[in-house]
Amino acid sequence: MKFETQLLKGIAPAVVLQILSSGQMYGYQLGEQIEKRSGDILSLGKGTLYPLLYNLEAKKLVKGRWEKSESGRKRKYYSITSKGHAQLTEQKQQLQQLNSGLNLIFGGALSNPALA
Repeated sequence: MKFETQLLKGIAPAVVLQILSSGQMYGYQLGEQIEKRSGDILSLGKGTLYPLLYNLEAKKLVKGRWEKSESGRKRKYYSITSKGHAQLTEQKQQLQQLNSGLNLIFGGALSNPALA
């Protein structure tokens, strides 16, 4: 099941920061990791991912650096900044609170799919 674009848009910055907290990546690689680490539930297309990366870079939450790949092609590698780590910590706390509230509303069904 893929998420609706508007639902994913709200958590996409936290998802990108979380993935980048494990190391620098270029855009395509980042998109693949998001899909892989979410079990193919989350997916950010190029039209969403790259504008998001530019926005995070403008806010100094990530830093981009151009590098030549082994094939000689230039790629922009992104890494999370210390400001990005602080933002990620705050967003994770908010997401945990949101999850707790939703579990209260749905009677724990979000934590245990068998209850749904």
